[in-house]
Amino acid sequence: MKKITLLALFSAMFMAPAAVNAQEVTYVEDPAQGYLQSSFRSNWFIEGQGGVGVMFSKFDSEAKFKDRIGAKANLNIGKWFSPAIGVRIGADLTQEKGATSFDQVAKRTVLPVIGALDYPIIKNGYFAQKFWNLGFKADVMFNLTNLIGGYRPGRCFDLSIYAGAGLNWALEREIKDQPFKRGQQGGWTYVRKGYKHIGDRRNFGMRAGFLGEIRFTKRLSGTFDLRWETNQKFVDGVGVQGWFHNAGLLLGLRYNFGKLGYGVPVVPSCPKYKYTDAEGDALVQSLEQANRKIADLEGQLRNCLKDLADCRAKKPNPDNGPVVSGDAPLATIYYQIGRSEIAGVQKDVLNAVAGVMKAENNNYVLTGWADNYTGNDKINTKLRKDRVAGVKKALVAKGVADSRLDTQINDGNLTNFGAKCASLDRAVTIVRAK
Repeated sequence: MKKITLLALFSAMFMAPAAVNAQEVTYVEDPAQGYLQSSFRSNWFIEGQGGVGVMFSKFDSEAKFKDRIGAKANLNIGKWFSPAIGVRIGADLTQEKGATSFDQVAKRTVLPVIGALDYPIIKNGYFAQKFWNLGFKADVMFNLTNLIGGYRPGRCFDLSIYAGAGLNWALEREIKDQPFKRGQQGGWTYVRKGYKHIGDRRNFGMRAGFLGEIRFTKRLSGTFDLRWETNQKFVDGVGVQGWFHNAGLLLGLRYNFGKLGYGVPVVPSCPKYKYTDAEGDALVQSLEQANRKIADLEGQLRNCLKDLADCRAKKPNPDNGPVVSGDAPLATIYYQIGRSEIAGVQKDVLNAVAGVMKAENNNYVLTGWADNYTGNDKINTKLRKDRVAGVKKALVAKGVADSRLDTQINDGNLTNFGAKCASLDRAVTIVRAK
């Protein structure tokens, strides 16, 4: 065995108890590492809402505000894909009430007949109007509470914003029989071709708003929906075509079904021990033994340094045999799971390595490692960088020139011995530069 590897093997010996105790490690959910996406069967809901809305179109300012308030209702089914993003689809029915103005043809032919029924005169040639909009919409929802404050399963209130679009069909009173006769009116029906100047009753609609959810139980919630809608190509009675809007407030109930909540990554959790006096005394004795071994190791390192100098001078050492150079690390510094501080025995190892470095003129390559069996790529990359930066800083503080130290990280496993030996992969290796 190459003498230059003794330090690495000795350091690994101190980490062996951690590998032996791997069977005592428990695995727990760790929300700090983010939440998983929900499965297809998870986080579904159905909701029903009802409320009122106010119509805004070209001539509605001619009507009193109270006469523009109409009923609204909708029924939706939806799903949350993550704590922040969800969708819902459903049908809505809106009563549109306001005012319209008729052209001269309509005044001569239609108004005398139906003016007192569906279109009573308001003032100055403006007439009341009323019809229904039946729509089918889809919304994308963003949960502001979880986006800003983070996901918390026990939270009883959530506020979301949403935006959506879909199609509407206009429904209005249809006068039966010809010629028109006062009082003969039908029910609310969809008329593809209606009165003169009406045209196609199907129109495109968009909406956006704020959606609040107040949880009563795990599955039952109350909702409020503050909404603004814009509809295309509307037909307000026997009137003009264009865009119109509706501002509304709806209250309702939501029932959540399927599996609720979101999974989190499972990570190992090392047990925390509270030592007795006897165990403390045993630890002190172990530390003293470790210090003696470190002193012996420092002596071996000095011998290795002497052998290396002899080898470079082509002066073989008959006592210890020839020294063969290789790629084995000069030293390996080990870490606890999830930590980047140099602790315990590793400080003594680093002190010994610094003494060796100051006694020779080599440059060194420091490589940061982290095991790939725990954590995620983002966390492990940060650990590798923090560990190698900490070792370089410590060596420079002990008198090793910064220019002699080159740092890098490696996203593989140092040993590839498997998850049970993951503690051996949490390290920084120090190798002489070629």
